[in-house]
Amino acid sequence: MGVRIKRRVAALVLALLALLPLGMLGRPSEGEEGEDKMAASVLRRRVKRGWVWNQFFVLEEYMGLEPLYIGKLHSDMDKGDGSIRYILMGEGAGTTFTIDDSTGDIHAIQRLDREFKSQYVLRAQARNRLTDRPLEPESEFIVKIQDINDNEPRFEDGPYVASVPEMSKIGTSVIQVTATDADDPTYGNSARVIYSILEGQPYFSVDAKTGVVRVSLADMDREIRENYTVVIQAKDMGGQLGGLAGTTTVNITLSDINDNPPTFDQRLYQMSVPESAPVGTVVGRIWASDRDTGVNAHMRYSIVDGDGRDTFDISTDPPLDFETKLSYTLKVEGANTVVDPASRHRASFRDVTIVHVSIEDVDEPPVFDLPEYYVELPEDAEIGTVLKAVSARDPDAANHTVRYSIDKGSDLEKFFYIELTTGALMTVRALDREELGWHNITVLAMEMNNPTKISSVSVAIKVLDVNDNAPTLSHYLETFVCENAKAGQAVTALDPDDPLGGHRFHYSLAPEAQNNPNFTLRDNQGIDTLFFSDLRLSKKSL
Repeated sequence: MGVRIKRRVAALVLALLALLPLGMLGRPSEGEEGEDKMAASVLRRRVKRGWVWNQFFVLEEYMGLEPLYIGKLHSDMDKGDGSIRYILMGEGAGTTFTIDDSTGDIHAIQRLDREFKSQYVLRAQARNRLTDRPLEPESEFIVKIQDINDNEPRFEDGPYVASVPEMSKIGTSVIQVTATDADDPTYGNSARVIYSILEGQPYFSVDAKTGVVRVSLADMDREIRENYTVVIQAKDMGGQLGGLAGTTTVNITLSDINDNPPTFDQRLYQMSVPESAPVGTVVGRIWASDRDTGVNAHMRYSIVDGDGRDTFDISTDPPLDFETKLSYTLKVEGANTVVDPASRHRASFRDVTIVHVSIEDVDEPPVFDLPEYYVELPEDAEIGTVLKAVSARDPDAANHTVRYSIDKGSDLEKFFYIELTTGALMTVRALDREELGWHNITVLAMEMNNPTKISSVSVAIKVLDVNDNAPTLSHYLETFVCENAKAGQAVTALDPDDPLGGHRFHYSLAPEAQNNPNFTLRDNQGIDTLFFSDLRLSKKSL
């Protein structure tokens, strides 16, 4: 007469543990005194032999209108006359789970989320309805919540910023991106993430399993292009159709190496100097430029050949910056190289003077406050929405006014406009993520007083998805049914909105077919089976 736990067989393979069988205990209606003895006997015998707890498995995120059936408790002493009352205790009893105290049926009345709680420990008992005395000892069992793919991968540390030396070899590692998926990694492929590159080819690639971004194009030259925006996608379900996806950006800068030699601005210099010029007289200046930056652009001048090597000398000037230092003051000393020892006490035989050198300003182009910009904008943003205000300033002392514009070649379809004086970037056309998910434009900053001084910056704009597309049937249905045809025809639906393949659909028959008793529509967890009729399709956004 033991309490048995019965369960509905699901499509999943479940490990069902049988309860220990117990002997007959007699009839439960022999009077209260007999009942007391029987209950005591039951308790003694149950404690001695013990219960084997069982596990129930149930899928999370059930969205049906009716409570979700979990399983059934039943006592061998239950004769179906309502004399036995079943009680449920433990985690979630009465709030998440309920039991029909007459039948022992257990249902879930709340939506279950494995990421919030993965299992519940419950206890059940059968009691006499009239006396409330236990007919069985408590039995403990566990309801385990099984995972479904309801979480897309997320890049918690994105967007990323990285650098790699220019001219790096193919395969050089740049950075490793990591996406996490809140789904169960031990069950199915819901948390198995595969990486791919959506934007940034052919310059960079990403390892599908590790997320390591690598150089995929040889001889990338910083002096030609310095900044790159790479868009990486992480997709679960091993990258298969129907998996959920998340994206991130990696802003990569090519760092400088010394790969450019100095170049003189003239192949021949003509100079003259009076024959009376004293030693140390500056005859002239020569200048070589270097496309590299920083220490890679520092150089030293020397005379390597010619008939004047013993007559002339050359010195290398340190780099000058008007904005850093406007002038230099030098203390120059002149001293005799040979002094008579007898005259040392009379004077120091040296003198000093002060030389003041002023640095002349050279007009430089404006400088942006960031090396690149990244903006996210929903696709339903109204025309005129301000995305971002970029800012650039004139680094020169004059600090001339800066004017902004968009490089026409980077926004051929003219989706965006930038305010001339403030740098406010705004939309002038409606955006559609399903047509174009990313916009990469180039903003120009120009000195008002000198239009030849122009600088540029990249602005990467990610268009965020909104639920603005109705689902459509994946193929046109035209079915011919014979009078003895078997039931069952599967239909599927597609939706171009994000997440790709991650939508849940609700199917219903068209109104004119709903009263037809010959046809029905049954929910099969995402693929509905049609017993032939017209379909009307609507989408639930979750």
